[in-house]
Amino acid sequence: QVQLVESGGGSVQAGGSLRLSCTVSGYTYSRIFVGWFRQAPGKEREGVAVIFTYDGTTCYADSVKGRFTISQDNAKNTPYLQINSLTPEDTAMYYCAAVPASILTWSRVCPGIIDGAFTWWGQGTQVTVSS
Repeated sequence: QVQLVESGGGSVQAGGSLRLSCTVSGYTYSRIFVGWFRQAPGKEREGVAVIFTYDGTTCYADSVKGRFTISQDNAKNTPYLQINSLTPEDTAMYYCAAVPASILTWSRVCPGIIDGAFTWWGQGTQVTVSS
């Protein structure tokens, strides 16, 4: 059974930083696309970044380029999302999701980071930014 477990969320002041983690188990880590999504109250879920775990190829939504960085620690089966210069508009529940690279091409997850392309989801971690 594939499991994704997010951690690292919290309450921070504007201008601060957070690093979110997503530990993946139950599937060959080196052959998946992992995406980070966020959903603010009353808004649709938004894809913000994706990584191909095989070679570290990354993709970002235009809205977060320059502030968000997706990376990974292959030894720990863990992708990360580094968020800098946080603003109250970043307040949301952040989710990681994954899909086997064998059933999709990269073009299906980048540049459009669409939640419907992903198979497995974590439970989410809350990020709250105060001004």
